[in-house]
Amino acid sequence: MRAQNFIDVDLIERINKLSVSERILIVEQIWDSIALSKERLPISDEQKEDLEKRINDYQRNPMDGVSWAVVKEKIESNL
Repeated sequence: MRAQNFIDVDLIERINKLSVSERILIVEQIWDSIALSKERLPISDEQKEDLEKRINDYQRNPMDGVSWAVVKEKIESNL
């Protein structure tokens, strides 16, 4: 579904005229509003199964994981 199907086309055009940094700020604000929303998207059976598998894997082998700090450092070193 294209955004123009449910959002004012003029709004999209005005947003597209903004600088990249301004558009990023808008996206951040949208993500923040989604995070604060009480509305939740449904989770498919496949996603539920994957989450259960990951939880079970962690419970069986909690030391196999990597901390967020290590993951973040690895990502940043590749930038």
